[in-house]
Amino acid sequence: MSIIKINAITVPPEAGDELAKRFAARAGAVDHQDGFEGFELLQPTDGRDTWLVVTRWRDEEAFQAWVASPAFAHGHQGADAPAPHGGPVSTHSELWSYQVALSSGPPAS
Repeated sequence: MSIIKINAITVPPEAGDELAKRFAARAGAVDHQDGFEGFELLQPTDGRDTWLVVTRWRDEEAFQAWVASPAFAHGHQGADAPAPHGGPVSTHSELWSYQVALSSGPPAS
């Protein structure tokens, strides 16, 4: 069964565009990692300051193999570099872990 990893990142309002730009610059970098099933960067639309990086993995072992990989280290280099406005791109992050307990979707056409 798939597992979901969510990195909840606190982003100052003036740094959201920079966060999105940094993720766009490395889009696809994890796509060929064994066990990787999907990625989404979710931008808040309700006044919150928490962006969500949602990834889906075949299992915990596949996720841990990616975290231990050179590709992970390379993709996170410079993550602490300041934004163009001079402040941080993020001020806090938490890693949340879930498994799918129930799923539904539209019928196949």
